[in-house]
Amino acid sequence: MRIPLSWLRDYTELPAGASAEDLMADLVRVGFEEEDVHRPADSISGPVVVGQVLSLVKEPQSNGKTINWCQVRVVPEGREQTLEGKGIDPSGVQGIVCGAHNFVEGDKVVVTLPGAVLPGDFHISPRKTYGHVSAGMIASARELGLGDEHDGIIVLSTLGLDPELGTDALELFGLKDEAAEINVTPDRSYAFSLRGVAREYAHATGTPFTDPATTVTVPAGLTGGFPVTLADDAPIYGVPGCDRFVARVVRGVDASRPTPQWMVSRLRLAGIRSISLPVDISNYVMLELGQPNHCYDLDTLDTGITVRRALPGERLVTLDDKDRELSGEDLVIADASGAIGIAGVMGGARTEVSDSTTDILVEAAHFDTVSIARSRRRHKLPSEASKRFERGVDWQLGPVAAQRVVDLLVELAGGTADDAGTDVGTAPSSVAVFLPAGFAAARIGVDYSTEQIVGSLTDLGATVEDTEGGWTVTVPSWRNDLVTKEDLSEEIARLVGYDTIPATLPVAPPGRGLSRVQKQRRRVLQALADAGLVEVMAYPFVSKASNDVFGTAEPGAPVPAVKLANPLSEEFGWLRTSVLPGLIEVAKRNISRGFRDLALYESGLVFLPSGEFGTASIPTLGAKPAEDVLDGLYNGIPEQPLHIGGLLVGKDSPAAPGNSPRAWDWSDALDAARVAADVLGVEVVVEQGAHQAFHPGRAARLSLRSGELVGYAGELHPKLLASLDLPARTVAFEIDGDVLFEAAADVVVAKHISTFPVATQDVALIVDGGLPAAHVQDALREGAGELLEDVALFDVYVGIGIPEGKKSLAFGLRFRAEDRTLTADEASEARAAAVALAAERFGAVQR
Repeated sequence: MRIPLSWLRDYTELPAGASAEDLMADLVRVGFEEEDVHRPADSISGPVVVGQVLSLVKEPQSNGKTINWCQVRVVPEGREQTLEGKGIDPSGVQGIVCGAHNFVEGDKVVVTLPGAVLPGDFHISPRKTYGHVSAGMIASARELGLGDEHDGIIVLSTLGLDPELGTDALELFGLKDEAAEINVTPDRSYAFSLRGVAREYAHATGTPFTDPATTVTVPAGLTGGFPVTLADDAPIYGVPGCDRFVARVVRGVDASRPTPQWMVSRLRLAGIRSISLPVDISNYVMLELGQPNHCYDLDTLDTGITVRRALPGERLVTLDDKDRELSGEDLVIADASGAIGIAGVMGGARTEVSDSTTDILVEAAHFDTVSIARSRRRHKLPSEASKRFERGVDWQLGPVAAQRVVDLLVELAGGTADDAGTDVGTAPSSVAVFLPAGFAAARIGVDYSTEQIVGSLTDLGATVEDTEGGWTVTVPSWRNDLVTKEDLSEEIARLVGYDTIPATLPVAPPGRGLSRVQKQRRRVLQALADAGLVEVMAYPFVSKASNDVFGTAEPGAPVPAVKLANPLSEEFGWLRTSVLPGLIEVAKRNISRGFRDLALYESGLVFLPSGEFGTASIPTLGAKPAEDVLDGLYNGIPEQPLHIGGLLVGKDSPAAPGNSPRAWDWSDALDAARVAADVLGVEVVVEQGAHQAFHPGRAARLSLRSGELVGYAGELHPKLLASLDLPARTVAFEIDGDVLFEAAADVVVAKHISTFPVATQDVALIVDGGLPAAHVQDALREGAGELLEDVALFDVYVGIGIPEGKKSLAFGLRFRAEDRTLTADEASEARAAAVALAAERFGAVQR
C-alpha cells in the first residue's frame, strides 16, 4: 500500500517536515512492514517551470520532418528573471526547437530550462539543432515521469490548468510529494486505504484522527432507486456471495472533463494511473475509504441489476477486452441481457463509462471473500478491487462510498444526483467477544492495567462494556479479523507497544543438550564439509520418473511414493524417496551458470510409504484425541529415514600453475561415504554393487557386517547422465543415516597407539573372479589374529598368468604388538595363518 504524505495529512496531524521514512518508522511500531519510498522529484532537478508559447514557426526539414521554432515566455511579462543558469535568457523568453505538433501559440506548457536534469539522467543544456540554438525543452508527460503516454507535449489547458507563468511545474504536478510503501498483511484489510492507515498512524503517535467516512453526509433510508435483486441460489459454504448492494444514479455528467491535477497526482503517487474522470473518482474513493466501487453507463443497462451465479456457458468481455468463459461458481452482476461484470473483480466492457456517457449508475457492494478470491484465481485476474474484497471490506461502508462518489461526480463532472437510491441486503450480526480479566496479561506476559486494556480497545473503535470477570468487546465493523479473545490480546500488545514486552531468555534445563542422534548427525555433516564438500538444501518434491530411477536398485521394480494433493508443479508432484534427484537439480542449476567443478552434499528426510498411509477421519478440534486415534494417525505416516547423499561433478580443484586437477572418479564418492561411516566408528563392508542409477561396473554396495544395506556409491549410469545433461563420469553416493546412527557406538573410543615398530608383509591370492574382495579381506583379518593391526587391498589383477575366471588380489598386512617388537617369524606365522583361513573358506591360492 502506497501512502502519499500530502493525502494522509487530510486525516491526521502528520508533521510538516515528516519524511516517508519517518512515517514508516511510526507505522512499524504498530506492526506494519516497510517496503519502499517513492519520491518522483529525486530523478528531477533544476528549473522546470510553466511557460507560454509566444510564437511558433513551422520549418520543414530536408529529412521530411517539420520542426517548430518557438519563443516561449517563462516568467510573467514585466517581472524580473530570477532563474540562473547558462542559457537562460534574462528577458524570460527562451528560443526552443520542438518536434511536437499538439500545441499552438498562446498555449501554456511545461518548460525544462538549461540546468535541469530529467529522469534517466537526461541533462538539459543549450544546443544547436536544425539551425537554431535551442535553450530548453518543452516537456511531455513521459519525459517528466508522469506516465507512459508520449502523444505530444503537455498542454496545461487540456488538463484544466491555468497557472501563472514561472510556476514550479514539479509543485504543480505533485512531483515534490512523496509516498511511503508498506506491506499490509492479509488479516488487516482495513489498512488498504488512507482511512485505515491514518487511523493506525494515530494509534502509533497519539495524534488526532479524522475519519473521512464521517465527513460524508448519507441520505437516510435510500429507497425508490435503480432496481437491484440479490439472487445467489448457489452460495459457497452456505454464505451468500453478496449481502449488501448500494446503487446511486448521477445524471447529466460531463465524463470528458479532465481529472483535477491534485487527484491525478495523488492517484499516480499511490500507484494508479489516471484514466478518465469517472474512473479516477472511483479509484480515488476506493483508496480513500477502502471500499471498491464501480461506475456503469446507465444508458447501456437493460432494466434492473441481478447479483447471481453465472449460468452454464455464459461469457463476458471484461474491461481488459478479453472474452472470458464464466464458471458456475462465479458471482456476476447481470442485467436482462446477461452478465455485465464479475462481482468484486472486474466490470464488463459493454457497460463501461466513456467520454460520451451522461448518466452514471454508482455501485458500492459487499461481497463474500471466498467467492471473490476463487473468481480472481480462476480467471487469473488480479485487481485493486479483488485485493480488498478477498481480504474483507467494512459492511457499513457501502452507502458512504457511494455517496462520496456521487458528491465528486456532482462537483467535478457537473452531474445531478437522484434523490432516490438503492440499498438492499441484510446486516450481519455484530461480533461480540468476551475478554476475561487477566487473560491478556497471562498470554502476552505483561501486566496490563485496566486503563491500557480498555483504552487500546476503545482506540480501535470497539465498544467495551464491563462484565463480570472481564469485558464484553463489540468489534468495529472494519476489523473482521478480530473474532477471539486471543485476537484482542494481540491488539492490546500491539497498541500498548511491543517494546514494553520484556525479553527474557529461558533457562536451559540442566543435564540436557543434543541427543545422541543429533550429535552423530552433526559429526557426519561436519566431516563431509571438512572433506571439501559443500552442503546444499534441495526441494523434497521430485518427479515420478526420478523416484522410479533412484528409489530402487532393481530396474522396473515398483517404488511406493507419496503423491502431493496440491503440488507447486505437476512435474514435481511427488515426495522424494532419494536425495540424489534434488542434488542433481542443484548441480544442473550451478552448471548452467558456469560452475563446472562441484562437490555437493545434502542430508534430508526421504518418504517411504509401506501399505496404507494417511487416515480417513480427522479428529475434532478442542480436545486431545484418544490413544487409539493417535496411534492410527501415527501409523498412517510414512517412514521418513534420514538419507545423506553427495554428488561430485568435474574436477577436484581449479587448474593453476603447478597443479593439474584430477577428475572426480568412483573412488572419491566411495571415500566420501566412508568418511561418514568412519567418523561414527562404523565399519562398512564394500562390495561390487548393482543399482539402475549407477554404472554397472563402477558401483559399490555398502553394508554393515550384519549384511544390512547402508547405501551405494560410485559413478552414475552414462545413459542417465546423458538424459540429465550432466557431464560424463559424474559420481555420487547415498547412504541411510539412520542405519549408521543405529550401528554407531554411543562413544567412539580411539585405539591405543603402540610405540613399537610395525612389521609389514604382502600377500597375493588367486580366487574366483566373482568373489568380493571384502570377503577375502575378512578371512585374512580373522585368520591373522590379534597381532594384525590392519589389512588393505592394494591391487587387483586379471590377465597373463592368471587362470581364466580367476583374479589376483594383493593385500598389505600390518602387524604390531602393544608390548614388544615382533620378530619376522611371528609376523610370517600370523600371515600364514591368515592365508590358510582364506584358502580353507574360498580356495584361495597364494600367487
